Amino acid sequence: MSADKNIDAKISETHATAPKAAEKILGVARELFYREGIRAIGVDEIVRKAGVTKPSLYRSFPSKDELAASYLRQYDRDFWARFDESVKRHPGDARRQIVDFLEGVGRRSQKKGYRGCGMTNAAVEYPEEGHPARVVSEDNKKELRRRLRAMAAEMGARDPDVLGDGLLLLIEGAYISAQLFGPGGPSKAVALNADLLIGASVKG
Repeated sequence: MSADKNIDAKISETHATAPKAAEKILGVARELFYREGIRAIGVDEIVRKAGVTKPSLYRSFPSKDELAASYLRQYDRDFWARFDESVKRHPGDARRQIVDFLEGVGRRSQKKGYRGCGMTNAAVEYPEEGHPARVVSEDNKKELRRRLRAMAAEMGARDPDVLGDGLLLLIEGAYISAQLFGPGGPSKAVALNADLLIGASVKG
């Protein structure tokens, strides 16, 4: 094989392995960031557990901050996939959509090792405005608030904004209380409490 072909083969191999390395890094980072917190985990631990080199990490993610933002963007996609599944299961019934989604939250919150919402945790870890992780978290929460208010209007709430915000407070309370109380804690009843709040807020 000629020298040029050898170079071409190495370039092709590099391009083929780069996405795999990035996926491994992101997978390990997601697990560690969610379980331990983003600030608590260093780049050295991520590359060691991913079985890659530090240069390969920085080729895919220019900084740890960008790696954290990438983790949260993936988390955001998964969050909305779950939310949208609940919506699709109950077409035209916003109340049942919300309750269905929160039944899932309640079930997950009872599992050992549940650490609430990665977005909420990141927002607490990064109070500084404009931090890449904070920006992704804020965007997720703002969109959730918008959707909940819109769904409250669909339900015929007397004050859709108040109901939407009340549901958001219940959701965030479930995420945090689950980490404090664990299995058997109040988060298991988040769907029931949401339904009671909706019932008290819609027009009779």
